[in-house]
Amino acid sequence: MEQERKKAMPERIDTDICVIGAGSGGLSVAAGASQMGARTVLIEKGLMGGDCLNYGCVPSKALLAAGHAAQAQRDSGRFGVAAIEPAIDWAKVRDHVRDVVAAIAPNDSVERFEGLGVTVLQGAARFTGPREVQVGDTVIRAKYIVVATGSSPFIPPVPGLKDTPYFTNETIFDNDAPIGHLIVIGGGPIGLEMALAHRRLGAKVTVIEMARALGKDDPEAAALVLDRLRGEGIDIHDRTELKSVEKTETGIRATVECEGRTETVEGSHLLIAVGRRANTAGLDLEKAGIETDRGAIKVDAHLKTANRRVFAIGDVRGGYQFTHMAGYDAGIVIRQALFKMVWAKVDHSAVPWVTYTDPELAQVGLTEADAEAKLGKGNYQILRWGFAENDRAQAERATDGFVKVITDRKGRALGCTLVGRHAGELILPWIMAVQQKQKMGQIASLIAPYPTLSEVTKRAAGSHFTPSLFSEKTRKVVRTLMRWIP
Repeated sequence: MEQERKKAMPERIDTDICVIGAGSGGLSVAAGASQMGARTVLIEKGLMGGDCLNYGCVPSKALLAAGHAAQAQRDSGRFGVAAIEPAIDWAKVRDHVRDVVAAIAPNDSVERFEGLGVTVLQGAARFTGPREVQVGDTVIRAKYIVVATGSSPFIPPVPGLKDTPYFTNETIFDNDAPIGHLIVIGGGPIGLEMALAHRRLGAKVTVIEMARALGKDDPEAAALVLDRLRGEGIDIHDRTELKSVEKTETGIRATVECEGRTETVEGSHLLIAVGRRANTAGLDLEKAGIETDRGAIKVDAHLKTANRRVFAIGDVRGGYQFTHMAGYDAGIVIRQALFKMVWAKVDHSAVPWVTYTDPELAQVGLTEADAEAKLGKGNYQILRWGFAENDRAQAERATDGFVKVITDRKGRALGCTLVGRHAGELILPWIMAVQQKQKMGQIASLIAPYPTLSEVTKRAAGSHFTPSLFSEKTRKVVRTLMRWIP
């Protein structure tokens, strides 16, 4: 009888750090904490690696790579190489995406983290008290708890949608059959990246966006991207409201409204990409005294919740929903929980983001509109340089794009918008410049290898000095000095 009673009692684990969620942020906290000597428990109810590895960043970029490979065959004629229409094997495309995920998965696996000394529990977690979490029959009591449960696709309450088959980013990468006409609901980064990938892989694509497509980005840069996407045959309808959807004998019918006109769009498949919602269901946050705001966990500048022993990081806290921000958050938590750096807090002044279309669009710091709103006209400067003036871009026939830099009146970097080939790679020095408020002279004086796309950064920074260097005053000084030389 005593043995049966003990069996029924939940197992108890006392630990230093308990992390709920094995996505990017949770894995970073667990790996760092354990390797630095803290007893660490990691809980995950789904796939290790979370959304980024399994449904987001990794598979989407793999699918885009397949699309780029197909487009390269179509575009090769401009290099004197005979262009062909590529043959797309969708089953092999899906296998390519799965192979990429599988190659990265060991880095995020249970085995790796157990090898690092982390206790990994697989199951759904729920709070049972301010410092306690339960998973199945196991109760974990921790000095600190980190909620890193991420986010999931938001499904809008559109009439007919519940009776209509549709993809989200969690299901579309399992597709292994040709798509005739993909209707994409959402003109943000996810929607447009998937639109481009599927268009290049042979599908007809229509995008429906209620507001402005790429509405969070610099309008001038966004317009360049949208023009290119339309040029490849993607039908983009922004400022258009989706009124209803229905399943038809041949696929999907979407009813939309734009400027008072009602129209229908017929397609074979539907993708919902209108945003994300924080994953908090089932956590019983109220039992730990944790507050939420519009579905996301409320945190302060130190990522602490209303319960000072509980942190929330990544998508579940709202705000910037990027994998790199979850990793950044993890570092803030590690410094506070392990090293008592209570002053460590988030700084959003240099948060970068990239839309991986073709051309890519990257942003950090203030946009031109931000600068005008916050600083007012005359209190900032815009520096720019076009890819058409870059020799490497000319050689590769990738001249669409520009860098636009925002500085204060003293030439210190406040923001940068980059649109063009490899913009996501080229944005890095500008992240440092914005974060450290570097002056343009520090960037302009760098030696950039020739010919590289990175010269656009040096040229844009150097343009800060053009008005003074080539002014009439400078010419007079130089002429005067030259007279003294025999």
